[in-house]
Parts: sequence; structure tokens; C-alpha cells
Amino acid sequence: MIRFRKLSKTFKRARVLDDIDLEIGLGERIALIGSNGAGKTTLIRCLLGEYVHDGEVTIDGRDPRRERTALLGLIGFVPQLPPPLKMSVQRLIDFSAALCGTDPARIVAIAERLGLDVASVAERQFVRLSGGMKQKLLIAIALGRDAKVLVMDEPAANLDPDARKIFFDLLAERQHDATMLISSHRLDEVSALVNRVVELDMGKVVLDDRVADDVSLSGMLTCRVTVKRAEPALAQALTHWRFEDRGDGIEWEGRIPGPDRLRFVGMLSRYVALIDHVSLTEQPA
Repeated sequence: MIRFRKLSKTFKRARVLDDIDLEIGLGERIALIGSNGAGKTTLIRCLLGEYVHDGEVTIDGRDPRRERTALLGLIGFVPQLPPPLKMSVQRLIDFSAALCGTDPARIVAIAERLGLDVASVAERQFVRLSGGMKQKLLIAIALGRDAKVLVMDEPAANLDPDARKIFFDLLAERQHDATMLISSHRLDEVSALVNRVVELDMGKVVLDDRVADDVSLSGMLTCRVTVKRAEPALAQALTHWRFEDRGDGIEWEGRIPGPDRLRFVGMLSRYVALIDHVSLTEQPA
């Protein structure tokens, strides 16, 4: 459904995306992870047709820059930073509903489920809402349509704990009828929802793992790593994960949170020639 082919993007002289090849199939639920500056938001903006770039981006074989209006009607999008819209909340709801052919009441119902009292802020300018209110309304607009693709850029930012839980419940209700791309710094938040994890680092895909639906990413794992010889770079990486050296840089032991297991294995894969043995044992709840 979604294809990035040789995608690159440069701002001034900084290469933010570097020759990315990635395909996302119908029904996949992807956690897009990576540190600040890794390229997550830029990738999303290219998908939405907002940036000129090298390479190709297509949705169902169509170019989102050339057919942006038509394709945006298929996408529910929550941006990382709310736009500075001066229209009233009610006008924004009505405008958004008309744009995607949905009932405004559907948007209102989702907003209220998230804890936003729409009636009390209906005449207030969107730009004057609190950060949490803006986020709830943007989520309601994105989920209040029959979108085939849901694109979320740090969607849980600014949400209170109750709204955060409800938001992920809402996404879970859509997991069988929408393709999802969720950018997040916290894999633990989306681990129960996603079936694939893609990590970006310095504009490149450094990890792409699919997760079976019957595999849990929760919990904690005990890990032991034995290497063929001591290697400073691997030792530094394991120390970063708070592993302890059990024997002259040859034997290491530590604990891995379940949501981070894919990132950890991805890190180890860079040193596969050095590794003699790895064990991951899930600890009982």
C-alpha cells in the first residue's frame, strides 16, 4: 500500500533521510521509533506530500505530492505540533467533517470520549486551547473518519494518563481496518498495538522487525551475552544498556524491558561476527 523507494531528503546541506527503501502493507501497524533528529517527522511529511524529495513515495501506486488532495482524504493524521489555526473549535470540526465526508457528531463523540467537553470550548479559537485540548481534538478529527491509513506523529504527547489510555483503546478498535504508522519515542506505549517496528537513525532504517500477533512485548527479560573476544565498541554499547561485565569483557549480563527487545537485538546484530552466544529469558510476572 505504502512504498518508499530510494527516498532521500536534504535540508540545506544536512541529509535528513538517506536512501530509504521501505514498504508498508495493508493492515500493518508500525511503530516508527528513533531519537530526535533521526528523520521520523521528515519521513511522515514526505508521505503526506509536503516536501519535495529525491526518490519515490507512493500510496496505492499514487504520488502524494501530485494527488495530495485526493490521497489526504484517505489518511487520518495527527501532527507532532498542532497548527496555529485561528478558526473556532466548532468551525474546525464542521470544516474537517465536510472535507472527509463524515458526520461532525462522530468527531465530537470521540473528542468527548477523550475527555474534551466540546460544548464548553466550541466558540473558542483552536489556537487558544491548551496543548492537551488541541491534541484531543486533532485525534478526534483523525479518527472521526473512515481513513484507510492512520499516521500519528508523537500522538500521545500532551495527553493526560486517562486520555492516553483511551486514545490507545481507540486505536485498538481500528487495528483490523486501517494501516497505522505511529511515530513515538516510547515503544512501551504502542507495543501492545503494533505488529512491526521500524527504527530510524541518522536518516537510515537500522531496524525493521515484524512481530507475530501472539508475541508479547511487555514484561522484562534477563539477557546473557557471550562474545568471542573483548571489543571496546560492543562493550560500550552493552554498558549503555546497563549490562554488567561478568568476565574480562567476554561475558555480559543485564535486563531488557520487553518493549525494547527488538531494538536490543537490532543493536546486537551489528556485532554478529563477535557474538558466541545470546540468551533471552522472560521473567515471570
